[in-house]
Amino acid sequence: MWRRQQPYWHAVFAIVWAAAVVVTLIDDPGPHGRGPSLALLGVIALAYGTLGVRGMTNRDVRWAVAYQVVAWTALLGIQWVDSGTQAWLLYFALFPQLWAMLPTRWAVVGTLVVVSAFSVVRWAQLGFSSDSLTEILISSVISMGLSLSLGLFINRLVGEAESRAETIDELRATQTRLAAAERDRGVHEERERISREIHDTLAQGFTSVVALSRAAQAALARGDTTTAAERLALIEHTASDNLDEARLIVAELTPGHLQSRTLGEALERLGAAVTSETGMRAAVRVAGTPVPLGGSAEVVILRTAQEALSNVRRHASAGRVDLTLAYDDPDEVVLTVHDDGLGFDLDGARSGFGLDGVQARAAEVGGAVQVLSEPGTGTTLRLVVPR
Repeated sequence: MWRRQQPYWHAVFAIVWAAAVVVTLIDDPGPHGRGPSLALLGVIALAYGTLGVRGMTNRDVRWAVAYQVVAWTALLGIQWVDSGTQAWLLYFALFPQLWAMLPTRWAVVGTLVVVSAFSVVRWAQLGFSSDSLTEILISSVISMGLSLSLGLFINRLVGEAESRAETIDELRATQTRLAAAERDRGVHEERERISREIHDTLAQGFTSVVALSRAAQAALARGDTTTAAERLALIEHTASDNLDEARLIVAELTPGHLQSRTLGEALERLGAAVTSETGMRAAVRVAGTPVPLGGSAEVVILRTAQEALSNVRRHASAGRVDLTLAYDDPDEVVLTVHDDGLGFDLDGARSGFGLDGVQARAAEVGGAVQVLSEPGTGTTLRLVVPR
């Protein structure tokens, strides 16, 4: 704040000081000539350059007090050597500086001392005349009232400026803390996103590879080389898809199943892969007229379908699973995955975080997930995503 305001303070002092010098030069000289007044004006300028600027810049009371003492003493000296001097113009610079540089209590005391000292000098120049005392007292009281009013006003402005500066500093510190918190939150969310991506793609792909590898080993043990070759081909295909998914996750691109495909086609590909790998029939149906949903919503639907199919393969012991993608509602799209497997108790303990990841994904796009299941009746997962 002070760094921004100092050029204005310096400019005001320079203008007022220059005006005092010019007036001294063109005005009638006092009984001692212009020399002493000009010399004392030079002392004031030198004091401001060496003491006042340092006191204002560093907010150091010691330098400020030293400057005020020298400046006011020099101005009082000008008044003493030339009673008709117009150097009182420096009041317009020195009084504001007095209040800006010093604490309020010190500034009040300084104002009282300065006004009293100049009143005494004026009375002494008038020979301590009792006739002039009343006039001097009245002018002194008026001067003191104006000086204190102006000083308190300046002090209030300075206080408000400092308060605003402190508030701005606090806001900047808060912004810095919030930015750090947002960065930490972003890192945490990114870790969660990558965890879900790996769980929904690579982990499931590796599960398929392991299952197909075991099936191929079993076929070889039976001497069924044809089935073993088919399983090996599926292993290669699944591994290739996982490799593509890994590259896309790193590049943060659209999931591989959606590359150059509609959402319905991607779901049909998933169903075909499940059927070929496990023998479980996976039927995919699209109801209504498909509409583009945007990358985020389609990724959520696709990942939910992947997670649901993975759970059916690992836990349900189902013979059939039906996937329905419905565009009938004008405000939302619904994915339903139903299997005829074992089902489970919704109130029981669950391992893993697949369903939690599904719910988190749905919440990110304003959607919702509902799971219905009972032991022996199969499981239905319903995902609703706004258009």
